[in-house]
Amino acid sequence: MPRPERLLNRHTANRPEPLAVVGGRLCTGLRDLTPDLAALDSEGFWAVVLPYDGEPVCARFDHVRPAVPWPGLPWSGPEPDAWSSSLGRDEFTDGVRIIREHIAAGEVYQVNLTRVLTAPLGPPPPGHSNDIAALGAALAAGNPAPFSAVVRVPEAGLAVASASPERFLSRRGDLVSSSPIKGTADHPDAFLAKDRAENVMIVDLVRNDLGRVCDWGTVTVPSLLATEEHPGLFHLVSTVDGRLRPGLGWADAIDATFPPGSVTGAPKIAATEIIGALEPASRNVYCGAVGWVDADRRLGDLNVAIRTFWIADDHLHFGTGGGITWDSTPDGEWAETELKARRLLRVASRRPDPVEQVGA
Repeated sequence: MPRPERLLNRHTANRPEPLAVVGGRLCTGLRDLTPDLAALDSEGFWAVVLPYDGEPVCARFDHVRPAVPWPGLPWSGPEPDAWSSSLGRDEFTDGVRIIREHIAAGEVYQVNLTRVLTAPLGPPPPGHSNDIAALGAALAAGNPAPFSAVVRVPEAGLAVASASPERFLSRRGDLVSSSPIKGTADHPDAFLAKDRAENVMIVDLVRNDLGRVCDWGTVTVPSLLATEEHPGLFHLVSTVDGRLRPGLGWADAIDATFPPGSVTGAPKIAATEIIGALEPASRNVYCGAVGWVDADRRLGDLNVAIRTFWIADDHLHFGTGGGITWDSTPDGEWAETELKARRLLRVASRRPDPVEQVGA
């Protein structure tokens, strides 16, 4: 097995220590960084970030223990009205119309159209922090999610806090599983035929992706169109399982399934080409994957990096989007991006009130 690239673990007084909070574990003591996914089948415990655009980051940590409540200063984010969008409403709804034209032409069945929201991060008020770990703690309190994650690795320029509700890829020995989310509503009885069609299309795509690396006949769908409640909304979720063929590992499984079908579309290659033509901003880590791998036990869990924030160039970034099908309406799809973002932006834009600042 290839040895992971070893990087010097140097820190300065003003650089925070690397850490990860993944799978309910707090990871400290960075040992290695590598983009080589084959390292995930070597040894040790890894935090993994797979950007939609960019090189993988696999960070092996020496110290892994149960996560504890954030001991640092509370989060203070940008002003609520400071956010700008990579696609305005008119541009986004025009994009929906263009995708429907591609669907009408028979080129695709579904395309996930997204936009990136950005706000400047100034100095925090006294007694508060704009560290990504503080944002992760605020999200855990204000928008708990089953596949939440925080990864802070200054050496890799990485500061990510995810409140993802969606599993991209889990592994238990040779068993692999994916649980795509397609279909969003504000009430469990409000799903449309379009939502169910979205989900079934992506289930077929995920079945095909896993079939590239799993034994013949082992790919199954144990759950289809289950309704799940999450903070402020409901989703339709399906699960696809399979058994990896002998000799294959993490690199093979990720290569076959990444980027996640639920945030690209079907067929995947054609959908990603349309995404590239319509989206002016890089998705960065958004719509990629974040999670953990225990190489010693051959276990791991990666999320789909939706409901995910990242810090770059003194700005906080966040993505929101949805799957476009023939039954989509431009205004309806815009409203869905607003619904998905509303609660998360409220948490991220939290500012201390005057009483807090006076008391700090």
